[in-house]
Amino acid sequence: MIPTSFPPKDEMARLTARALLEIGAVHFNAEEPFTFASGLRSPTYIDCRKLISYPRIRASLMDFMAVTILREAGFEAFDNIAGGETAGIPFAALVAERLALPMSYVRKKPKGYGRNARIEGDMTEGQRVLLVEDLTTDGGSKLSFVDAIRETGASCAWTAVIFYYDIFKGTEESLAEHGISLLHLATWWDVLAEAKAQGSFERATLTEVEAFLSDPRGWQATHS
Repeated sequence: MIPTSFPPKDEMARLTARALLEIGAVHFNAEEPFTFASGLRSPTYIDCRKLISYPRIRASLMDFMAVTILREAGFEAFDNIAGGETAGIPFAALVAERLALPMSYVRKKPKGYGRNARIEGDMTEGQRVLLVEDLTTDGGSKLSFVDAIRETGASCAWTAVIFYYDIFKGTEESLAEHGISLLHLATWWDVLAEAKAQGSFERATLTEVEAFLSDPRGWQATHS
């Protein structure tokens, strides 16, 4: 069903942050930081994939996503909703259902046999495609997905995510240079504010997390 209620953006951000905290998708650990695939360390980690296991929260956040898309991009802005492999696929399907649009998905790389396709589903030349993912850190992975979509002759000028880190400089500018606008529901700053309001973590942990969010590269340099 297409949402017809448009909550304020800041309230959707607060409720999204609260939901992520409630299901334990947010992890803060200043004493034993998490290590990313790049080898860099962080006192924060988020697992948006957990959302698919919580129907009430999942439905609310997908309503928020649909509302954000309609309000920011337009009511008739898209012909196809594409999910990025793998985390973006369930969210793309849920958004497509709400917007009454076809859904497809984009592989990270060609599957290596058969048609050797990166696009699964029916995507055609001239379609306006929205790329949906669970989150974005610095936007890098989005570029490959968008390029694969554009190779079909379709256009892709928007990507929508549940969670945007919003701590690495130049992310939105880099996407804009590639002709992509970013939509999101919540950031680390929203989560930090809600965690402070709820007292979800010890004060020392939140202080360390805030130091990381304010200067992630500097923090990583001193904790490498």
